Amino acid sequence: MGDYIELIIACIFVNNILLAQFLGNCPFLGTSKKMETAVGMSMAVIFVLVLAGVFTWCINDWILVPYGLEYLKTISFILVIASLVQFVEMFLKKSIPALYAGLGIFLPLITTNCAVMGVCLINIKSEYNFTMTLISSFAYAAGFGLALILFAGVRERILLARVPKPLQDTSIGLVTAGIIALAFYTFKGMV
Repeated sequence: MGDYIELIIACIFVNNILLAQFLGNCPFLGTSKKMETAVGMSMAVIFVLVLAGVFTWCINDWILVPYGLEYLKTISFILVIASLVQFVEMFLKKSIPALYAGLGIFLPLITTNCAVMGVCLINIKSEYNFTMTLISSFAYAAGFGLALILFAGVRERILLARVPKPLQDTSIGLVTAGIIALAFYTFKGMV
């Protein structure tokens, strides 16, 4: 049980996929201007990342490794991720059209989001068993969501502040992301 708690803390805080490993920054910067879209993107990434982690582990351990097809890892993982994103996109379009419209182009970009592929590859490289893969996939996704929601809250406050002209919009966003990353860096010695 202690190993699982340590893995959760490591994935959410110490090795945060956005702020420590710098994967998935496109949706991080693009969907963090409003809290509603940040929460929606977080939920979509959690769903896709957990299922992608589980499916890619199964494909790797049950098909690729036993048959010596490890060289097909990248293409098979991309197919799994793309299929899951299409499922999420269809679901949101039918069920929550406002969130679907709010996420815009960033929803299909989860397919090419290097954070999703990165977590799947990290799970395989770390040789996690099924349970650890499930936990780490969820924890990495929760860390992504935590960083995205924190950043959205800060960006909403920045909109009310007087920001110097050269630092407006993306520039102040990157500076703020750096400061938040430094805050997460303080967890480095925990695990």
